[in-house]
Amino acid sequence: MLRQIFLYLTILTTYCATAQTPNPIYNRTPLTPTHYAQLPLGEIKPTGWLKAQMQSLLDGVTGHLDELYPLVGEDNAWLGGNGDAWERGPYWIDGALPMAYIMGDDALKAKALRWVEAILASQQPSGYFGPGSDSTDHHNVASDWWPRMVALKIMQQYYMATGDKRVIDFMESYFAYQLRTLPDRPLDYWSFWGKERGGDNLLIVLWLYNITGNSHLLTLGNLLHQLTADWTARFTTDDHLFRQNSLHCVNLAQGFKAPVVYYQQSHDAQHLNAPKEALRRIRHTIGFPTGLWAGDELIHFGEPTRGSELCTTIEMMYSLEEMFRITSDNSYLDLLERITYNALPTQITDQADARQYYHQMNQVNITRSWHNFSSPHGDTDLIYGLLSGYPCCTCNMHQAWPKFTQNLWYKSSDGGIAALVYAPSTLNTTIGDVAVCIDEQTQYPFREEVSFVVSFPDNATTKLRFPFELRIPAWSDGYTLTLNGKHIEASKAEGGIITIDRKWHNGDTIRLHFNAHVACTRWWDDAAVIERGPLIYSLKMEEHWHKHICEGADLEACGPYYYEVTSPTPWNVALHHRHLHPESLAEHFIVTMNECSNTPWSVSNAPIQIKGKARILPHWSISRNAVGSFNYMSQQLDTEPEVAEWVDIELIPFGCTTLRITEFPVR
Repeated sequence: MLRQIFLYLTILTTYCATAQTPNPIYNRTPLTPTHYAQLPLGEIKPTGWLKAQMQSLLDGVTGHLDELYPLVGEDNAWLGGNGDAWERGPYWIDGALPMAYIMGDDALKAKALRWVEAILASQQPSGYFGPGSDSTDHHNVASDWWPRMVALKIMQQYYMATGDKRVIDFMESYFAYQLRTLPDRPLDYWSFWGKERGGDNLLIVLWLYNITGNSHLLTLGNLLHQLTADWTARFTTDDHLFRQNSLHCVNLAQGFKAPVVYYQQSHDAQHLNAPKEALRRIRHTIGFPTGLWAGDELIHFGEPTRGSELCTTIEMMYSLEEMFRITSDNSYLDLLERITYNALPTQITDQADARQYYHQMNQVNITRSWHNFSSPHGDTDLIYGLLSGYPCCTCNMHQAWPKFTQNLWYKSSDGGIAALVYAPSTLNTTIGDVAVCIDEQTQYPFREEVSFVVSFPDNATTKLRFPFELRIPAWSDGYTLTLNGKHIEASKAEGGIITIDRKWHNGDTIRLHFNAHVACTRWWDDAAVIERGPLIYSLKMEEHWHKHICEGADLEACGPYYYEVTSPTPWNVALHHRHLHPESLAEHFIVTMNECSNTPWSVSNAPIQIKGKARILPHWSISRNAVGSFNYMSQQLDTEPEVAEWVDIELIPFGCTTLRITEFPVR
């Protein structure tokens, strides 16, 4: 293994010496103009808690999945072996490659580069690439269009890290093959996944068009749109989001971006607006407070004991990142933060050695037992394991934090910089020919202040003019902005974005302070959810973790081990209706700030808590291994004996919990 790592590091060094990181890629005509462009992979570095979070994954499953899960190891068909030929290996590298370049980890770079070189080498004269052959066998999943869509994302990111021009020739050849082949073998020829997820294919086609300008890519773009499931209709005129079991939860997350991606080419407002209508519908049908939806593979109405798959979280994050880049619509970043800072942390263990296939809003025990899920996978869906539930999430989870980090900052088309999603990080880039460093110092999302320190690594430069854009989240009731300790005015916020256009000097410090307040929103059956800023809050529960070592058939079902989690904490409580009036929230829900460490996403390290009072509901109990069905809303309030004694409760961020009540009955 060490010899292989050395070999691929040598190859990596050779290509890096000759390649240059690409310039910002904006849309060219006739595509709709874009104002923002991603930076080269590696220019944005995480710091603080975000760096610790990514280091945990690097030291855990992301950095070592090939050792922990042989299906993505030496015998994988994408590496020329006889093993798995479908999505799992590409899924892993789709996250491992950006993780390696962002974190500067040579060992993981070598692993990822081996896959890149294997993919490049697999291309046939026809343009086809990957395992298998250009087969007409409908059961030959090795030839399926879908896993190649994931591989294309890998190659795009590799280009964004290195500028290796082989990627451009590789994609041109494959897309010419697609243009010739798709009329006879459409996206659902081998499996339905390609048709459902064709927007991912189109995304890379239009990205390549912005580099080469080859018009045949626009022809392919129209063809791909025609062959992809009609997500615009599903979001606007059809009834899919009003029916249970109508869609696969992850297909929905990936399908969200499909209309917006094609809008670049169609210029049709219905494609631009379709996801907005979908979000409006979801809020009142299948929606969850995390910004996601009930989907234990098939979608369901949003009862808080329904499951939500980890892959849904991962893919919706990616969709929102791309949708914002295309539209500059600030609301997509509000939703991105809501999902990332609530749903994502709770589904991966602190030591990054296991993940949870489904999670629940009201989740008071995690045991290997039957639950009311449409796809129960042998009752392993809630437990934390390497393979429990279904292994797709084991391989797909790795892209979440690296791609989120990659979308903290953007270049803007007017020659400026934009910091639009907030997390501790450092940007090192160039504006013109000048090297610029901006250090973002923050404990966001646990605190409401973000600071930016500007510096010029080249001592020959001490000042430079450029516009600097910042986002004002929709939840913030105004903001305060200072430069070097003095209050300043920015340009008027347009779509939630403010701009500071000035000549920047070495050491200039911007401080941006948001105003967060406790709020209450209503969800399933009018259940109450407590929010503050980008975070939703859940009942703090004591956690007892139990590790089980697997043998026999359990090794295939769960991996080498799995965790169950239980608690003695009483959870059957209701919030008082008078406490939830907007004018009463601040009085009855008291916010306390705790130390914010670099490992904040745990019940013991929660950096913020909200204390309040609730009343015990003695008749609310466990049913079918979960929180029992209950009327969250009642027209008869304060009735005995339904409600019993008052108790003190402590709420902490959803992402810090493993066990919790998030959607509370109101009495």
